[in-house]
Amino acid sequence: MSGPDTPPVANADPAVFEDLFRQQGEVMQAFFAPFAPAAQTPGADPADLQHWAMSFAKLQKMWLDFGAEQAGQTPPALARIGDLGQWSAFANDWFKAMPLAQPEAQMKLWEDGLALWTSVLGRYGIGPQAGQSELPRKDRRFADPKWSEQPLFALLHQTYLLIAERLNAMAQEAEGLPPERREQLRFMTRVITDALSPANFPMINPVVIERILETRGDSIVRGADHLFADLRKGQLTHTDPEAFELGRNIAITPGKVVFETPMYQLIQYTPVTEQVYAVPLVIFPPWINRFYILDLNPQKSFIRWAVEQGLTVFVASWKSADASMSDVIWDDYIMAQVEAIDFVRARLDVPAVHTIGYCVGGTTLAGTLALMARRGEGDKVASATFFTAQVDFEKAGDFKVFIDEQQIKLLESMVTDGYLDGRYMATTFNLLRGTDLIWNYVVSNYLLGEDYPAFDLLHWNGDTTNLPAKWHKAYLEDLYRDNRLVVPDSLIVDNTPLDLHRITTPCYIQAGREDHIAPAESVWKLTRHLAGPWRFMLAGSGHIAGVVNPPAAGKYQFWRNDDDPQTLAEFIAGARETKGSWWPDWIDWIAELAPAKVAAEGKRVPGGKGDPVIEDAPGRYVKAR
Repeated sequence: MSGPDTPPVANADPAVFEDLFRQQGEVMQAFFAPFAPAAQTPGADPADLQHWAMSFAKLQKMWLDFGAEQAGQTPPALARIGDLGQWSAFANDWFKAMPLAQPEAQMKLWEDGLALWTSVLGRYGIGPQAGQSELPRKDRRFADPKWSEQPLFALLHQTYLLIAERLNAMAQEAEGLPPERREQLRFMTRVITDALSPANFPMINPVVIERILETRGDSIVRGADHLFADLRKGQLTHTDPEAFELGRNIAITPGKVVFETPMYQLIQYTPVTEQVYAVPLVIFPPWINRFYILDLNPQKSFIRWAVEQGLTVFVASWKSADASMSDVIWDDYIMAQVEAIDFVRARLDVPAVHTIGYCVGGTTLAGTLALMARRGEGDKVASATFFTAQVDFEKAGDFKVFIDEQQIKLLESMVTDGYLDGRYMATTFNLLRGTDLIWNYVVSNYLLGEDYPAFDLLHWNGDTTNLPAKWHKAYLEDLYRDNRLVVPDSLIVDNTPLDLHRITTPCYIQAGREDHIAPAESVWKLTRHLAGPWRFMLAGSGHIAGVVNPPAAGKYQFWRNDDDPQTLAEFIAGARETKGSWWPDWIDWIAELAPAKVAAEGKRVPGGKGDPVIEDAPGRYVKAR
């Protein structure tokens, strides 16, 4: 952290940076020298010596080049994400609430550690428990046999797992803290213990050491290349950046952009059936992500599948925020949904539409329905489907650990030209699953130097979207922190008070059993705030796979309970499980509500005769960065 007397980086002498990075390059060369046994062996193969020398030279040059690039530049705002302004508060809470400093806890940890070492060494024929076959703790980070082939690495990772297990348990059971601070303590303890895994350090990871030796340093050169590329763009790369192109091999369901505003484009997809349901479908994805999570490829695409079922499908493609959207607030997104609904009704000359809201798009859809109900326009929506959407944020899950005054102020300090860089949100969501979405890739990309995989879901996950800063701040404060959406008439949109209890629209509510972003218990609460009929469905898996689960894949399962459960626990206790995708259950529900069909002609076919359109799907907005 820099203090008030620290000179700005931009005023630093470039020569200082050159010396610093040159020294660091020499340190790097000394660090990796032990991995080059050929260089230490008399009579070593000159070709091996030359190869190792070239690897060291490449590393040093890459480091110096990167240092020269950064000299004189102000560090990117993204670097401040580690300066949470709460480390001292976290440390204070940790020492007050965690019993590790107590002699009894230290003695127990010592005894358990001694028992662990005795057990582990017994596997290698050492000590009184010789002949022990299995290691006490298993973890997929240490699944490679190299972690258990030698006693040193076995002791290392087993000791780490013991300590991490105890620290996380202590954080979970911490006393004397308000619930929100305890959740922050629990989360930060997990973040820190994940980061300190021995798998994340090259000198004590046997898989990394062997890879370096096998490649004579090439793997660490490739890893450094990946690392510097990510540092330049300020974002961790999960997948091959050249493997996917919008409109070529992802987001390829045929359609046209038929309407456009400064906030969104509305895409209508081309029908593939001779007849279509009379009531069309309008999908509102979250604007914190790109809409094509619902159209990754033909096999996974919910949009394509819905078109094949005979629905006329429209999707809002939200614009990634820029300076022109600095004054956009939540009201604007609600009114945009109203506008899209009215546009589709007028375009197809129908009285009502089906709607879907995904995540924050669903939260906003609830606000839209409440606004329309208050205005006597609720009959414009024939049904509303909610994908993993929350309206009651009392138990909103791990994301709430980021919602306090300090962190909201931190986010405000990162705003540029009225919008928040989407990489901040990407980092936040990655932290929620740090082992899977951060450290796994640190090891594979940087330490092992592996080639990037070609994985469409990871490509989408890294395709960040900027957020209007005013909206984002109000969303965190009004909904996550103060939970005002479920308080009748607490929020006012376009001079209209919102009351969810006025919503009589039939609703289909989907939750993910393993969702950590919108926990099932939180999504369930929507059922407590509706005046109309609803069907709650609990899907297997989480926030993404629980939604994007095509029937052909034959994966997961879902649960329904058609009685009248009053709590999620009651729902689960009496639920009926069905194997496979829930999509067929949903389309059956849609067909029961509005079975009438019409010919797929006229403006049901976008871009047909007499129908001017703007451009082909997926449109410009989804490609804007």
